[in-house]
Amino acid sequence: MLRLAPPGWLRFSQASQFNVIYGGGESNVAVSLANYGIPTEFVTRLPENDIGECALMEMRKRGVGTQHIVRGGERLGIYFLETGAVARGSKVVYDRAHSAMSSIEKGMIDWEKVFADAEWFHWTGITPAISQGAADACLEAIQVANRMGVTVSTDLNYRKKLWKYGKSPAEVMPDLVAGCDVILGNEEDAEKHFDIHPEGVDVTQGHSVEAESYLSVCQQLMKRFPRAKKVIVTLRGSISASHNSWSGVLYNGDELLKTRTYQITHIVDRVGGGDSFMGGLICGLLKYQDDQKALDFAVAASCLKHTIYGDANLSTVAEVEKLMQGDASGRVSR
Repeated sequence: MLRLAPPGWLRFSQASQFNVIYGGGESNVAVSLANYGIPTEFVTRLPENDIGECALMEMRKRGVGTQHIVRGGERLGIYFLETGAVARGSKVVYDRAHSAMSSIEKGMIDWEKVFADAEWFHWTGITPAISQGAADACLEAIQVANRMGVTVSTDLNYRKKLWKYGKSPAEVMPDLVAGCDVILGNEEDAEKHFDIHPEGVDVTQGHSVEAESYLSVCQQLMKRFPRAKKVIVTLRGSISASHNSWSGVLYNGDELLKTRTYQITHIVDRVGGGDSFMGGLICGLLKYQDDQKALDFAVAASCLKHTIYGDANLSTVAEVEKLMQGDASGRVSR
């Protein structure tokens, strides 16, 4: 997907130019994992034109495999971003109609070939929100992955502005999430998709988010989707557009694991925060084989992403582990 944003903190109406970034939910996770040294393939559909080629080159530049990307369709999907500051929130305008990905259909991708040597498959709730064809292709991928013994994870990623093709999330998402081993969401996702929510939590008020409030959410999700072995909730306290608290919890069916809360007081770019969390979580689970360490790694990785401009997290394993160990000094490395 193509991101177009006015420089700095300019409003759309002030812009005479737009910065170009290539990214998107699943691609951001792929870049994170490739950056951690994990062999990664990104599967999507790109138009057979120069802009599609630019998106392809961006993935290759970041070390992400592209051999399973299919070509076709009219155009690359776009979103416009106006970056907020202090009390003014960011704004996103989507332009995804008739894009290559929105016109994808079941059967266009050979998922058995894709998963032949795969260990993990990740998808986000953004994909089935785009079109019925994208939802069908996503379900097809999940079913093949389940049959072939590939671990499946999802970031629920509710996007109200994208569900425009006549289906509601409640009609589409349950069948998809039923095939997932790992479920990630935030305070809004479970409520909007499945009418599951914590009691007494209003994230618009900027309060610190209490981890224990989400135990019932995790338990309800795991009860509804019994295949899930882990349910993770990201906890963002939005004091302002420039200052967020950031943490997370992981429920593995036996205990609710918590991690430290970071105060991110000068956010550079919060877009892709959840994707960087997911990339860190997958890396942590594969690297440590320990839920607590994986959660700690995911939160630290995502904290660092907030300091990096663009959609993707470009932090290294060493940088994330340094922050995990408590070094948040930001001193110059000479």
